[in-house]
Amino acid sequence: MNDTADTPEAQPTVLQSALRGLACKCPRCGEGKLYAGFLTLAPSCSRCGLDYAFIDAGDGPAIFIIMLAGAIVVGCALVVEVKYQPPFWLHAVLWLPLILATTLLPLRSMKSLLIALQFHHKAAPGRLIDRAK
Repeated sequence: MNDTADTPEAQPTVLQSALRGLACKCPRCGEGKLYAGFLTLAPSCSRCGLDYAFIDAGDGPAIFIIMLAGAIVVGCALVVEVKYQPPFWLHAVLWLPLILATTLLPLRSMKSLLIALQFHHKAAPGRLIDRAK
């Protein structure tokens, strides 16, 4: 267990935080697992004890992945259609695996990347300031 994880000297750089996220590791210590399942978060870090209750990645990771996958698959499908004009069943055989590969494979690491960056930048819900006081 790293006792110096909360000290300012131990604050990771943005690159270190991003690498921790891509590796699906704890955003604070970089050693504990972030997930208990495929996309199910663990309740806390097994190494440093960081409570993962603060995490709210929302739909951000899915939106990034859908936009990227959509551009790749639609671009490839258009090129194949214009060049070869295959039957529709062949389109389904070609593009269904590509859709699954370009959406499901990067989703876990994209979600953990956004979680790590959220932790690094201490992101929190916005609050209204009462200026009347």
